[in-house]
Amino acid sequence: MNVIMLLKPKDTVQYIYEDNTLRQGLEKMRAHSYTAIPVISEDGTYVGTVSEGDFLYYILDKRDNSLKSKEKHLVRDIMREGFNPAVCIDVTMDELLERAHNQNFVPVTDARGTFIGIVTRQDIIRHFVK
Repeated sequence: MNVIMLLKPKDTVQYIYEDNTLRQGLEKMRAHSYTAIPVISEDGTYVGTVSEGDFLYYILDKRDNSLKSKEKHLVRDIMREGFNPAVCIDVTMDELLERAHNQNFVPVTDARGTFIGIVTRQDIIRHFVK
């Protein structure tokens, strides 16, 4: 089986841009009840994933909980290096399963690193149960 059969395409997935403000990122995550969300650049390249914890630790470190301060800082300022790296579209199902152990979704890119969608842990489990 190919990962494409499980892929939720980019146009059906919520994501944020690395140059969104913290406030924009938090609002999008809250609106969709996400605990983590993919981050892409303006040209569509997958940059990483940010989690609720990333936002929380940044706010705690800055010791400023005002909405104004969240408009000054960008999502790229809080991203963790190497958190939830993407897989290429030609990934094996075994490797995909291994990656899903650590995160609710696995970001998928094409050969150029362009974000094309995600595969959720739930869909991977369903596939292996069948």
